[in-house]
Amino acid sequence: MTHDDTTPPEGVRLPGGPVRELSTEPLVAAHPGMTCPWALAERVSRSPEGALVSRKTALGRGWQDMSAAAFRTHVREVAAGLVAAGLQPGDAVGIMARTSYEWTLMDFAAWEAGLVVVPVYETSSAEQVQWILTDSDVRLLLVENRAMEVMVDSIKASQPHLAHLTVLCTEREALPSLVAAGRSVEAAELDRRSAALTSDTLATVVYTSGTTGRPKGAELTHGNLVHLCVNACAHVPEVLGGPDVRILLFLPLAHVLGRFLEIAVVCSQAGVLGHAPDVRNLVPDLESFQPTAVLAVPRVFEKIYNAADARAVGTRQKVFRLAAKTAIAYSRALDTAKGPSPTLRAQHAAFNRLVFARLRSVLGGRVRYVVSGGGPLGERLGHFYRGAGVNVLEGYGLTETMGPCTVNLPGTTRIGTVGIPLPGCSVRLAEDAEILVRGIGTFRGYHDDPQATAAALTRDGWLATGDLGSIEEGGFLRITGRKKEIIVTAGGKNVAPSLLEDRLRGHPLVSQVLVVGDNRPCIGALICLDAEMLPQWLHNHGLEEMDVAQAARDIRVRSALERAVTRANQAVSRAESIRTFSVLPTDFTVANGLLTPSLKVRREEAHRRFASEIDELYARPLSA
Repeated sequence: MTHDDTTPPEGVRLPGGPVRELSTEPLVAAHPGMTCPWALAERVSRSPEGALVSRKTALGRGWQDMSAAAFRTHVREVAAGLVAAGLQPGDAVGIMARTSYEWTLMDFAAWEAGLVVVPVYETSSAEQVQWILTDSDVRLLLVENRAMEVMVDSIKASQPHLAHLTVLCTEREALPSLVAAGRSVEAAELDRRSAALTSDTLATVVYTSGTTGRPKGAELTHGNLVHLCVNACAHVPEVLGGPDVRILLFLPLAHVLGRFLEIAVVCSQAGVLGHAPDVRNLVPDLESFQPTAVLAVPRVFEKIYNAADARAVGTRQKVFRLAAKTAIAYSRALDTAKGPSPTLRAQHAAFNRLVFARLRSVLGGRVRYVVSGGGPLGERLGHFYRGAGVNVLEGYGLTETMGPCTVNLPGTTRIGTVGIPLPGCSVRLAEDAEILVRGIGTFRGYHDDPQATAAALTRDGWLATGDLGSIEEGGFLRITGRKKEIIVTAGGKNVAPSLLEDRLRGHPLVSQVLVVGDNRPCIGALICLDAEMLPQWLHNHGLEEMDVAQAARDIRVRSALERAVTRANQAVSRAESIRTFSVLPTDFTVANGLLTPSLKVRREEAHRRFASEIDELYARPLSA
């Protein structure tokens, strides 16, 4: 599809005049019985002996398939244990763990028993865990290891109202003990509980990992979860259809995007789901599992690109960077009427053998599509991956929309946009260009917080996202910034920081960036170095070993970053360009509270913590 094609994709309605609203009709109609237990039972009825889950073998060198029927049997055994534990329909159970088979098992077991699941990030602080457990009134919490168990027990000891909370630890054989206890529960009780569920029944309360304030619990129904996933499978059969679909899940299952993928594979015709709990082993896991599609947040794709650049030395690095430029140019040319020139095609073919094939092998060798969500990927990376032979489908969604509400399609993609609405979803632009969404995945409100619900949802069900956007010809949504993040300089210039931050993170040395300048004379930036990439970069440039704090003060490192800033500034006007920056001796991480679990910068916290460093930016002479 070219940029000149103004024909809307099939199913998208475009009103006359300037486009302010997009709407796509559902491909699969909803019904009251559309619940998570129904979805699993349907998958079993379609292919009882076909693989649904693949688990790493004991030695971690291979994968062993589990049939849909076997998985459902395990689910019902654990569900019976939850019933035996005294949990009543509608009670809340929590899961605090890394991405794992056990999480998916517990999710579906809780739903089979008529319970509500509350996910908790394993990286959450004690204060966050206490708030979530208290606010949602969790009755039973499954934790992954002894350290988590000790933390939760200490919270219980100081909070008498949590005395009812039962903590089970997978390291202590929690799931086998549930299975053993559940043998006294009749199957008819599980059937009764699951039959009592409807698509309007609350399925999960997902607490936002927002960049500001206390987390709010978004209430999502069984219909939100399943109806959206069923329609997504019908909407992108190239990704979720067919007999050979394999999805390796390494996103946190506490994040709604990971949860969406988990349920979508169950709703698919024959998809197989694997779990990768440790991202440090992600590359070998991808190579051995061989997924057909990879879904991740933008930072993962940035890290893959930066690692490839940093590990190339000397002439090889020059070759990689020329290949990257060729990939981007080739992808951009695909969006023109003439397409790539014969010379560009020849260069692309050469680099396909030398560079791009190796990059695809890092993703497992069989990847047909890469799906990016949870934040803006940026045109640079989007064109790079597509030019390297990996089809990038960027989408957009929130916790409150059960994951994606728009996505680019394999045959209808415009790099730099987040695509068109999924079936059953609508997008509208407010007068100030704020994006409003409504549809089958939209949550019913925040848990026990009517004031926050009223502030987020209009009376007719439109969700105010806080994101700014535009609708391009052909019905493609483009994210242009976030209302709360727009910087207004002292000169009155409005600046969206994401473009500059995206381009700077493309440098191998850079981990995170905070662009600042509100009520200041110009735009500035705080730059964090990537501790993983630093040793390789120093070696490649013939420099001695140093830690991050030393590198932050090194004039040679700063010179390299000055060049990166100059390149980033080429994408914006003079008034929007970075004219002063500092290199921090530390990084923004989830552990230190400067990143959300979905790897977004907590801007208010970063501004507060580095207030003196920001002041210092503007106390020094500014670049010309």
